[in-house]
Amino acid sequence: MQMYVNFEHASGYGLFSVRQFEEVGAFLPQVEEAATEAAKFLQMVKMVGFRPFTSAAQSLQNMNAVTEGLLTEELKAFLETNLPKKKSKMQLGVCDPKLGAAINEAVGISVTHVGVVPELIRGIRTHLDQYVKGLSIASMKQTELGLGHSYSRGKVKFNVNRADNMIIQSIALVDQLDKDINTFAMRIKEWYSYHFPELAKVVTDNYLYSKCAHYIKDRKNLSEESLPALEEITMDSATGQAILDAARMSMGMDISPIDLMNIERFAKRVSSLSEYRKQLAQYLKNKMDSVAPNLAILIGEVVGARLISHAGSLTNLAKYPASTVQILGAEKALFRAIKTHSNTPKYGLIYHSTFIGRAGPTNKGRISRYLANKCAMASRIDCFSENLTSIFGERLREQVEERLKFYETGDIPRKNAEVMKAALEEHNAHVKDEKRANKRKLTDVEANDDEEVAEAPKKKKKKNRKSAGMEAEAAPEAELEEPAQASCYNHTHINAETPSKKKKKKQQQEVVEEQNGEDMEAATEAVTESPKKKKKKNKGIVQEEAALDVSIEGSAKKKKMIANGGGVEEEVATPEGTPNTKKNKKKKKHSLGGN
Repeated sequence: MQMYVNFEHASGYGLFSVRQFEEVGAFLPQVEEAATEAAKFLQMVKMVGFRPFTSAAQSLQNMNAVTEGLLTEELKAFLETNLPKKKSKMQLGVCDPKLGAAINEAVGISVTHVGVVPELIRGIRTHLDQYVKGLSIASMKQTELGLGHSYSRGKVKFNVNRADNMIIQSIALVDQLDKDINTFAMRIKEWYSYHFPELAKVVTDNYLYSKCAHYIKDRKNLSEESLPALEEITMDSATGQAILDAARMSMGMDISPIDLMNIERFAKRVSSLSEYRKQLAQYLKNKMDSVAPNLAILIGEVVGARLISHAGSLTNLAKYPASTVQILGAEKALFRAIKTHSNTPKYGLIYHSTFIGRAGPTNKGRISRYLANKCAMASRIDCFSENLTSIFGERLREQVEERLKFYETGDIPRKNAEVMKAALEEHNAHVKDEKRANKRKLTDVEANDDEEVAEAPKKKKKKNRKSAGMEAEAAPEAELEEPAQASCYNHTHINAETPSKKKKKKQQQEVVEEQNGEDMEAATEAVTESPKKKKKKNKGIVQEEAALDVSIEGSAKKKKMIANGGGVEEEVATPEGTPNTKKNKKKKKHSLGGN
């Protein structure tokens, strides 16, 4: 029977075949001896195939699946490719029984994880660098370390998408600061009371007491000039005057400057801790509004954070039933009641909610059970909803208010189905409004981008115009003194170098308008001309027509003379005379035949 071993590593999957395999019990001592020696182990175990991972994310995904006993597509394809087709006479060794069961169902091969298999896997892990070419011991350690860090990080984080672990640490620090501030305030009161015992009766608040002790120091130095500062610290004029009067009539003992210096320093630390506690409470409120807004509105930020911290995470709190949420934080009382067969506790951490304090003594248990039910619903909405809103928490709080009124007055509250249906409709409308707003923002951004793209060529044209104008200004004076035709030619030439449709249209319109204007001027002149000018124009036209006729007749006579071989008479007209007058004509005869 042939045996194969499946090996999972941070760098990839490997499949190995074991030679000379007969019985597991008889073969085990040989494997233990050969696992330490590379030469013997390499002869005994041969590598069939190795499939490396392409990325660290793929490695982490496959290792998570292996630890949970799930068969991934990569491992299934790798085994089907490298294992022989006849699977009846073979056995596959794996390290995890759950993974072996999944492989048996998917591939149909007998799987084992006991006997010699752990020793074989240990030997393969030891000598893996000699099986895979290019895989050194340093690279193996680096991949294993990276996978270990990412795997541990994923297991430690309760919820990757929500920062509920920040809430857990914040509420723990708030509770610790409350204890420390109370302890330190008690210590400074006892310490400073030796010098000014009456101050503790006038100022009862720990934060104000530490600020007053830090400001007063020696009570003998107080005067009327110190009254405005005391009023500013205590925010009350009567309290400031009472401190001043008590300092004058105090029965405390005198104190040395070094003791006052230490008291002052310690009071400053207490007041700074109190201020930091206020900032931390505001930070916790903001975190609760972003992580669990419905639970925060229903029961308050502090109580909700304590529930999340006690459960371990928001996911764990969402998985708890309402009966567990009700007594969460009262486990000792619950187990003591079970052991002594007495009454079980009615509430745990939710006792600090204002609803239970407002309920009557007989209704505290009932309202705590109802409030725990609503807290379980709010935590599940906060944990598993994609779009976080506080609408459901507000509606659940209204239901608890209505239940309190029902216990007092008997008014029947609304049903949970009606309230949740209305809250769901409001939530869907809110989500639609947000999507529309996001679309509008995107369209505005795209429109701005389009405007910038469209304005870019206009800016370039303006720059070209400015550059052309600068060149024209920088031209020599000789070019500027050229005739109007040359300047017009240069202007048209510059326009031709930077053509545009709008300019061409404007130029065509200007030419058409000029032609129309000239025609209109000619028509008006024709209409307004005097009859004498018209007669002179007509005479000139008649004379020009007669000259044309004479020139035509002369050309005809010349053609006849040339045809007959005789002389040609040339008519030369003086510039002042006309061809029809006999005085201005001079006739010359030329013989064309030769002497």
